[in-house]
This record gives sequence, structure tokens and C-alpha cells, in this order.
Amino acid sequence: MDMQGYEYFVLNNGIRIIHKQAEGEVAHLGVIINAGSRDEEDSEHGIAHFIEHVIFKGTQKRKAYHVISRLEDVGGEIDAYTTKEETAIYAGFLKEYYSRTLELFADIIFNSSFPEKELEKEKEVILDEINSYKDSPAELIFDDFEELIFKGHPIGRSILGEPKSLKKYKRKHLQHFLQKNYNTNQMVICSVGDVKFSKLLKWAKKYFEEYETNTRITERKPLNGYDAQIIEQSKDTYQAHCILGNRAYAITDKKRLPLELLNNILGGPGMNSRLNMALREKHGYTYNIESFYNPYTDTGIFGIYFGTEVEKVERSMKIIEREIKKLKEKPLGILQMERAKKQLIVQMAIGAENKSSLMLNIGRSYLLFDTVDPLEKVYEKVNSVNAMQLQEVANEIFDFKKLSTLLYK
Repeated sequence: MDMQGYEYFVLNNGIRIIHKQAEGEVAHLGVIINAGSRDEEDSEHGIAHFIEHVIFKGTQKRKAYHVISRLEDVGGEIDAYTTKEETAIYAGFLKEYYSRTLELFADIIFNSSFPEKELEKEKEVILDEINSYKDSPAELIFDDFEELIFKGHPIGRSILGEPKSLKKYKRKHLQHFLQKNYNTNQMVICSVGDVKFSKLLKWAKKYFEEYETNTRITERKPLNGYDAQIIEQSKDTYQAHCILGNRAYAITDKKRLPLELLNNILGGPGMNSRLNMALREKHGYTYNIESFYNPYTDTGIFGIYFGTEVEKVERSMKIIEREIKKLKEKPLGILQMERAKKQLIVQMAIGAENKSSLMLNIGRSYLLFDTVDPLEKVYEKVNSVNAMQLQEVANEIFDFKKLSTLLYK
């Protein structure tokens, strides 16, 4: 057990377990797999997300209804998500149902039967999901921008896939992807709840250890080159939508934390972010203005999104460029640094109070780094960032020659 009360174990087949005992009637458990849409072959576009949908549609011993009702009949809630690099199945439930949840998760992950009838039904659901994205330019532009930044690379492709590729998938295609990417040494069982670790281990061994070791042997496709581009697309929308940004640091890069801090200052969730103050509060140009930074294992993406009236796009861009220039040219003062650090630390602390988020965060950290930093250590790292580091990062990431722009109008 470490300082934060996290307990770790590795099963014989390589599946890792991390647990934090926490008081409360509700427990949270997840299985995170280091496999996402970037692990798809060109002929498999959208298959990782498709599997996340149909993995609940029946196993060798359960029909779809029995999978869903196994936890929901006792008040639990089960869910899943797919990202570019991971897939997660997780649930919240009353603490007395730990054993039931672990047994169900093992059955879903290792014994899904993918009945063809259920596959065809779920294809229609995902096609609706794709169409709803196309109807929402404020969401679609994020996918299109990532495709622009990582052009020609699997990490740039939309997680949802395309209707054409989706329609052709059969059970054999899904099983092939699972065999290749759902490796036991790339799985973490993560838990936050009021149960002794010895009990959790007993159940995890019982339900997960019977499956054979399946070690990953393939490596992810290395990144290709990047050239900044400016693209305008005509869309039948009431307002213009725009993202400008650049490739950014990987999750292991020492400059990741300074960029997270810088992102928070520039366009983070706080209403006092520089872009919100300049564009929305001062000029009333936009309802939604935000910046984002998504780090991946070997790269990252930074961007600034805003929606506004077509005639205000140019003025909005000038204001954004001015705010970026300030961060590049003038180091933050001591008081500004203090406020920025405190704001980011409090956001992290609030996130850690949510037990479901905490469970997924510690699972991700253990999956990628084989450990979890205590919150105090994370806060120390935030506090150690200085103004010169922020300025250096601003000049690297906000280099106007490297910023790509995608505009819908």
C-alpha cells in the first residue's frame, strides 16, 4: 500500500489490479484496456467503438437482456467508452455486489458471443450516432480538426468510423481485433469502494485468472510528419465554428504539466480564462470559447475552439492571436502564477472527490505508468512550474507557423 492508500497486484496472466478502500455504500469498478481506435488497421475503421457497443449484447452463457439486467436489477449502473487509445467498461453499484460485478465483467470481456442479429441492430444505433454528429458542427469540428492535425495516421481518424466500413463487420472481424488488442498485460482492473483488498483479490483471481496470458507483440504505428494547414469549409449553419491548434506533447513529456497549466490559463473551464474574458465578457463575440489539450502516449493535440457570427470571425481571431502573443512575449507575474496554480490544483482536487472519476483516473495512470502519483506529489509538480517554463511552452506550441486552422462557415 502506498501513501494514498492505493493497493496493487498483478494476476498470473498479467492483468493488473489497483484498489483504494473508501467509505460509502456505493462502490466503483472498471476494467481499462490499452486499445482504442488508433489500434485499428485501415480496414477496421470504427471497430474499437463498435466492439464497445456490442460487447454487452450477449456472452456464451447470457443473452443481451441478462447482461444488462445482471447489475441493473440490483440498482447498479454499467457503462463504457472508447477513446483513441483505450476502452473502458465500468460500473457503480452497492458495495455488496463486488463479486457479481467482477464475474459479469470477466464474462463480457472474454466470452462475448457477438450474435449477428444483435450486430445488425447495433449498427443502426451507431449510424444514428454518426448522423447526430454530422448534425452538430460544434462537435464534428473537433473530429475533423484532429484528422487535419494527424492527417493519414490512425490517431487522426474519427472514433465512430464510417457507415461504409461499419456495415461490413461480422463476428469474425470483431474477434480478430479482440485477440490482437485485448491483451491481458494491457488490462487494469480499477476499484474505489468499501471492500478489503484481500476480498477483491480473491474474486478477481476467481473470475479473471482462468483466462490465458495474451501478451501484446505488435507496436503502434509511429507518427508521420506534420505541416500546418488552413482550411475553410462551407456548412449550412447559423454561426461559424473555428478551431486553431497544433500537435503537442505526449503524456510522458516533462512539458505536459506546464502546457496543462497554460491551457487552463488561456481557455480552461474557469470563467476567468483569458479567452473567455477577452472574447465573451469584454466584446460579447462568442457564447462558447475554450482551449483543450489532449495528450496521447507518443504525441498530443492542443486547440482553441470558438463559435461566433460569420462577420465576427476575423475580429475574434485577432483577439485570440493577441492573447496568445501576450503569453509568448511576457512572463506571468508572481501573483498571476499563484492564482493559476491554485485554480488548476483545486480543479484536480474536485475531480478526485468524484469516486467514479478517481477510479478511472487511477486505472489509466496504472495502465500507462505502472504507478499512481499521490495527489500531494501532483500538487508539488504543479507548484514547481515557473513562468519561464510557461513562456517556453507558449512559444513552442503557439508558433504561428505551426498553427493549423479549420473553419466552418
